[in-house]
Amino acid sequence: MPLTADVAAQQVQERLRTLHRFIYDIEAERARNEQCIESILRAEKASESSPSNEDSSGTSQQQMQLKNLYKAGLTAAEQEERLLRAALLRIYEIRSIKNERRIQARHAGNKETIGCGALMKMLLSAAQTLPLHVGRVGERAPQLCGAVPADPGHIARAGDAVAALVRVSEKEENWILAEVVSWLPAQGKYEVDDIDEEQKNRHVLSKRRVVPLPLMRADPRTDEHALFPKGAVVMALYPQTTCFYRAIVNRLPASAADPYEVLFEDSSYADGYSPPERVAQRYVIAIKEGKGRAT
Repeated sequence: MPLTADVAAQQVQERLRTLHRFIYDIEAERARNEQCIESILRAEKASESSPSNEDSSGTSQQQMQLKNLYKAGLTAAEQEERLLRAALLRIYEIRSIKNERRIQARHAGNKETIGCGALMKMLLSAAQTLPLHVGRVGERAPQLCGAVPADPGHIARAGDAVAALVRVSEKEENWILAEVVSWLPAQGKYEVDDIDEEQKNRHVLSKRRVVPLPLMRADPRTDEHALFPKGAVVMALYPQTTCFYRAIVNRLPASAADPYEVLFEDSSYADGYSPPERVAQRYVIAIKEGKGRAT
């Protein structure tokens, strides 16, 4: 059932109100956590400064006090984590509702043409606000988080961003940034729109010609395995364009907000590579060798 503008607006407002309450709860929980940490630090300092000849009962009492403080700190941290995850869920729901409305508007023919400058800003914003994977202890990053590829059976949803290999002339094919319109199961093909609305091109492509872009960013501090290693050959979106080209990873992101530093293949330079360029995680993907290779 289509999501009307009024219903979408109501759903967004409901989630914004919930999110507003969560923000206050998170701040209150964080303040309690800080007090708990301060109590732990004071107790640890007191324990370290206690005379070594203190009787066993006194030592046992201090150890019990520290143990209780550690338990309280762990409980408080877990509660703060629950609140943060609940708040993030509301943010993702708002993103999903707005994206669904945008797709419906496009299908209804209400597609607004976006200029090149505005498009570049939109792509940058989409990369910076891509959800960050925050896994639990021992949890590995899922598919389409950073460099983790999609499962073989994965089907991108309408509105998902992809790299699509399209023919631009009789002898040339390019990997372009596109958006999924629909999956055609009977044909095993995707229908995609060129993200550059000035081109106004729609393509029907086999699955091997479509590479889903990451749905989440990876945090180098916790999920370094979900990033491409230095020296990896990748496809990366060339800055200020909507085309992907072969590149080599020169430097990994130092934080979740940082981009990769890559060297694009470029025969006009003596060593065959361009100077370093910064490309967001969202626009760096595994290269497809053979016929479907960016050139």
